[in-house]
Amino acid sequence: MAATAVRSKNTINLKGSAEIVAEYFLFAVNNILYQRGIYPSESFEAKPRYGLSLYVTKDEALSKYLQTVTKQMRTWLEQGTLQRLVLVVSSAIGSKEVLERWTFVVETDQDVVNGNVQPEKPKETIMKEVAAIMRNISSSVSFLPLLDDACTFDLLVYTKKDESAVPADWEESDPRFITNDETHRYRSFTTKVCHADKHC
Repeated sequence: MAATAVRSKNTINLKGSAEIVAEYFLFAVNNILYQRGIYPSESFEAKPRYGLSLYVTKDEALSKYLQTVTKQMRTWLEQGTLQRLVLVVSSAIGSKEVLERWTFVVETDQDVVNGNVQPEKPKETIMKEVAAIMRNISSSVSFLPLLDDACTFDLLVYTKKDESAVPADWEESDPRFITNDETHRYRSFTTKVCHADKHC
């Protein structure tokens, strides 16, 4: 009986994996917006998650926007069609130059999507891997340049072509690349269903 309980506890299904990855995106985006000063620090509040104190926006409009995007991404994760999330930071004035691109790459095990396998990995291990990424984001302020001007951000979501229904109020966008960019790789984590990798 005990062995069965342990096996069940360590099994991550597609829906559970989608929940974990979507929540990770939500906290990661909030953390980046706070750490990079895109919004005033007083518009964030600390919340305990992954054994850390992470900052989440108190702004109702921003929170609603992020929740809406996260909900849609969760659907695409469950369908196995989400490929990438890109947070683009650009100057809010003048040429609106793209200053930073935070890219989250997602690889989903199609055997799990098709119901052929049921992977196992302790949730505690996954949470530790996510916590390590959040620490990476927080420490990035030590080597990334200061953003002197007022900045704004956009979220770009990439899915498999012709397999994902796009909400009517979403719009197409160009990739918003940076000229002569410099790439920093961060840690990654896997739920054994989805693998999430990040670089800036």
